[in-house]
Amino acid sequence: MEANKSTFVSGKLPVAGPREVRTEATRLIKQHRGGLTRVVALYVGSAAAGLVGPFILGRVVDAVIAGTTSGFIAAMSLLMLGFLVIQAVLRRFAVRAGMVFGETVFAELREDFMEQLTSLPLSTVEKAGTGDLVSRTTNDVDSVSHTVRFGVPQVVVSIVTIIITLAAAVLTSPLLSIALLVGLPLLYPVTRWYLKRSSAGYMAERESYAGVNGSITETIEGARTVDALNLGGLRRKRIDDSLTVSFKAERYTLWLRSVLFPAADTAFWLPVAGVLLWGGWLASIDAVTPGIVATVALFAVRLIDPVDLLIMWTDEIQVGAASLARIVGIKDVPPDRQATDAKPVNEDILISGARYAYRPGHDVLHGVDLTLRHGERLAMVGPSGAGKSTLGRLIAGIHPPTGGSVTVGGVPLVDLPLEDLRREVALVTQEHHVFVGSLADNVRLGKADASDGEIEKALDDVGALAWASALPEGVDTDVGSGAHELTPAQAQEVALARLILADPHTLVLDEATSLIDPQAARDLERSLNAVLEGRTVVAIAHRLHTAHDADRVAVVEDGNITELGSHDELLALGGSYAALWDSWRTE
Repeated sequence: MEANKSTFVSGKLPVAGPREVRTEATRLIKQHRGGLTRVVALYVGSAAAGLVGPFILGRVVDAVIAGTTSGFIAAMSLLMLGFLVIQAVLRRFAVRAGMVFGETVFAELREDFMEQLTSLPLSTVEKAGTGDLVSRTTNDVDSVSHTVRFGVPQVVVSIVTIIITLAAAVLTSPLLSIALLVGLPLLYPVTRWYLKRSSAGYMAERESYAGVNGSITETIEGARTVDALNLGGLRRKRIDDSLTVSFKAERYTLWLRSVLFPAADTAFWLPVAGVLLWGGWLASIDAVTPGIVATVALFAVRLIDPVDLLIMWTDEIQVGAASLARIVGIKDVPPDRQATDAKPVNEDILISGARYAYRPGHDVLHGVDLTLRHGERLAMVGPSGAGKSTLGRLIAGIHPPTGGSVTVGGVPLVDLPLEDLRREVALVTQEHHVFVGSLADNVRLGKADASDGEIEKALDDVGALAWASALPEGVDTDVGSGAHELTPAQAQEVALARLILADPHTLVLDEATSLIDPQAARDLERSLNAVLEGRTVVAIAHRLHTAHDADRVAVVEDGNITELGSHDELLALGGSYAALWDSWRTE
């Protein structure tokens, strides 16, 4: 576990250890023991009905040798047919019960995972990056889904069939059944060798997918930056390196399978040959009858499929277990804050000596001091990379400062429960997401119990009601992937409408109107100023008309606030802000 936590510190989400995975699997099985018992019972009945055939065939062989009638043969044939029908019916219900069991267990596991994932601290999500999260929510969830839906029932079937078949063979002839063990000297050491290596191999394979996903996703999301800075070659090399790591990981697990499967196939047929040779000799000395040899030989043949399935699913379950370890590992993410019962005495935000470092020893902010008076408009300007967005995230309580403090009403923001914090401060960035669902449901994310009237008013406040009403079904139109696609500007307006519904007393707008054309953005900001009257607004701006309209302007350079005052005061000062204003005005 300590290794897992240190992995997280290095930038990766933790992975659960074998004990945690076994504990989680055991919990799920115990919680659904009724469904599992029903699956096992049906498969036991199906397997038992299927074993009657070899017994009947053995009797027929001995009867033919001793001399029998066509009526006996016909009766035995009908009896065999009857048990085949029973086996088919029981297997049909067993497969159905197994699928229902798998779907039920997986549904619960998926809901638990999504609840844990959406509860992760935002600072953790940003540190982990998109690749690891995308890999866990896609590749790993798909792998666990496949294992739970198909693997668990198949393993149950195989184990039950093997046990019943071996028991039937021993009951038929304990002496002849010894030959069924002839494959174990090959199968056992090879399987043991495989299991010692497969867990680490599949874990490395799963992690390599995160690297590939991250490289591709980051390149696509930053395509404009890659193109503008001519970074195409560097990004292609990054993707190629990730693919090389993934290729090596997959080649290793393929090598493991290339050793296991041929050895297993050989071990499957050895018992059949052993029964025939050993049984032939025993029959020659009248120790067993030819019918018994035929019966046990058929049992040996019937063992091939379940043992083959068990070996195959042992491999698949290693993949599923590696994925489950990554999914369960989400639980081990340490909190980035510890909420207390302290209540803010007012709505003023005080930043005192705030420092922040994404990596230890590399501060992005260097002892920032700032007091946000309730109801004021503060604009933050400065060059890219100066620390504006980082400071905005500290004010919004996304990141706890690594030094100093950020408080609201005398209480550190990170001491507030997340639900209380979001009622105090909210952040809207230029990065936004439109969820699959109706437009109304997307806006309602800001306030779960918002009425239709409140939704329409929020859309109207951000200038979105006109185009929203023009949609095929108005605000009830489905939007998002696979439905009506909103433009980036429309999606940004939806994000702002959510913010209005959330109704926090302090808002941090990180270039929240950057995707809207300048004139429309100007009109929207004026409308927002009227709607947000009485609230504290921190606007991180690249369009300086936002700074012109603000009560105060903070110039952020190299992780410090170098100038602070009104627009007119800073112009009179003739410093960095005045230079920025002159440059912007002459563009």
